[in-house]
Amino acid sequence: MMSNKKLPDVLVDNLLIIGTGLIGGSFAKGLKDRKLVGKVVGYGRNQSNLKKGIEAGVIDEAAENLEEAMQAADIIFLSVPTLAVKSYIKLIEQQKKPSAVVTDAASVKGEIIEGIRSELGEVPDWFVAGHPIAGSEKSGILASNGDLYVDHKVILTPLENTSSDAQKIIEALWVSLGAEVVSMPVGVHDEVLAATSHLPHLLAFALVDCLQGLDSHDDIFRFAAGGFRDFTRIAASDPVMWHDIMTGNKHAILKQLNAFKETIQTLETAISNENSDAILDCFERASLVRKRLDIKQ
Repeated sequence: MMSNKKLPDVLVDNLLIIGTGLIGGSFAKGLKDRKLVGKVVGYGRNQSNLKKGIEAGVIDEAAENLEEAMQAADIIFLSVPTLAVKSYIKLIEQQKKPSAVVTDAASVKGEIIEGIRSELGEVPDWFVAGHPIAGSEKSGILASNGDLYVDHKVILTPLENTSSDAQKIIEALWVSLGAEVVSMPVGVHDEVLAATSHLPHLLAFALVDCLQGLDSHDDIFRFAAGGFRDFTRIAASDPVMWHDIMTGNKHAILKQLNAFKETIQTLETAISNENSDAILDCFERASLVRKRLDIKQ
């Protein structure tokens, strides 16, 4: 189901961001810039980062007591690494006000859903699993961008018991930030993201790590051109976050990686055998598909 209809402006009296990095910070800043939130409270382990967020106007205050912050929040936005989401969910269930809605931004939904089930026995109707398809290799609250989500997709993966009212609230917030909201099943999300995001990040990390291990790595990086920099830009992303993604979505990632290895093996054989037709066919197919993607965008 896709929704890009015009929704009424919503005002969140009290927003709690758990994990004030780029994604959570940009969510908060976007709402503040549009005057859609009364107060933004940030929680994280890095007090220096939180102080910078207050000075930059991304958050209004830092939560000194997480339980009290949860009790006051109308919306709780979990913007922490995939494997950390479930560590907060039991406390949230115990402390949140009955009307509060909780959502997340993790790149792997199956791991999140199963983690919540393991903690609570079931996924509560007030939890709306989500994933904004936007980001940057930059991290930290000072990288927050109030327009980060404009013209980007946000995928929600509601379950059968997800409250329709809770889903509408989260959908309205994302739409207000300029995003296009799409709903899809959890498994479909993880398969799609494994191919379009997780595998490319894996390849970028692996390529840079491979090259830095070569004796000639100084010259390689010194003379790296724009294509290399564009392709490997995402290797500067947060290692902890991407470690969790690789672990949390391992089955879908391995499936896509095996398909990629088959293509690499085909190209290796074609190059070794000087099979120009096979090489050209592969490159022409890829070039055509990539150009079509630009047209769609």
